Amino acid sequence: MPKIEILSTVLSAKRVKLSKGWYKFSRNTLSVLGLITLIIIVLAAILAPYITPYPEHAGPYTNFRESGQPPNLKHLFGTDTVGRDVFSRVIFGYRFSLLLAVVVISLSVPPGIVLGLVAGYTRRRWLEVGIMRVTDIFLAVPPLVLALAITAMLSPKLLNQMMAISLMWWPWYSRLVYSITSSLRHEYFVHDAELTGARKGFILIRSILPNCVGPVLTKITLDMGFVITLGASLSFIGLGVQPPKPGLGTMVADGAKRLPAEWWMTIFPALAIVFVILSFNLIGDGLRDMFAVEEI
Repeated sequence: MPKIEILSTVLSAKRVKLSKGWYKFSRNTLSVLGLITLIIIVLAAILAPYITPYPEHAGPYTNFRESGQPPNLKHLFGTDTVGRDVFSRVIFGYRFSLLLAVVVISLSVPPGIVLGLVAGYTRRRWLEVGIMRVTDIFLAVPPLVLALAITAMLSPKLLNQMMAISLMWWPWYSRLVYSITSSLRHEYFVHDAELTGARKGFILIRSILPNCVGPVLTKITLDMGFVITLGASLSFIGLGVQPPKPGLGTMVADGAKRLPAEWWMTIFPALAIVFVILSFNLIGDGLRDMFAVEEI
């Protein structure tokens, strides 16, 4: 019974924290709007083969009889130069953009957090300096330039694009977690844990890491938009998703050649990028407010 009561108390305390956090998040109307927009985009990307009017247009398809049509009831976003439905290709393009962002963040966050924790808590000065100087070297190079250099050396495809962006994204998390850890390692609750004989790994995971969750999650939501922008930039110059796959950056580049006459080929893919980036940024603002509740 005591164990069950303790577990029930812990769960109820977590539910109270979550409800308080959600209350603060829900008070930000724009953040809720961003969350709803992102949910719609994600669901549309997942269900793209079933909800798009012309799913076959996401592949090698041509129909020159319907090429270059402006937006109409049959083609909401018009058609491109070979007669493919722009709306269907935009929805499928979300798949590649979201996949890129999820993979890059998944590969970048864990090593960045681990290196930041180790560098911020270690008593070995040489280890701290070594990790942070390597981090500074990566941060000194503009992300787009480094991604361009790596992607250009490899064949232009989505997998290589993910690898290139992941390689230069982890230092931002390493620097963030390092600053938080180095400021917390002299706090009383850390010293108390050390005096009780707790292992360093236990202290890092149970005492310091929970204090990094809020800032890291907020940065993740903001970085999702940055990664999508960077991926679209690489696709724009031909180093990302390759035709006939519908990369949003590739669609913008192809449509830019037809401006201003056939504006819909560029405007709608560009607006799709703007909407998903704006959604992540609005959610990031809400998360910042939500975790601020926990700090009070």
